Amino acid sequence: MEVTINGAAHEVPDGTTVAQAVQRLTEQTTGVAVAVNDEVVTRGTWATTALADRDRIEILTAVQGG
Repeated sequence: MEVTINGAAHEVPDGTTVAQAVQRLTEQTTGVAVAVNDEVVTRGTWATTALADRDRIEILTAVQGG
């Protein structure tokens, strides 16, 4: 199925979860926020939230600096 992650098209297998999508994009385990179709997905549900064809996923990572 095709999803959009941070504005770019990605082919992912059926049943891909939010957690797996995050792993595709970053190795960070903290400071990461995710929204699917403009709805925030809490970290506790990433592993059980399956993506659907044409979903739009935004993955944001915190950056420290000044």
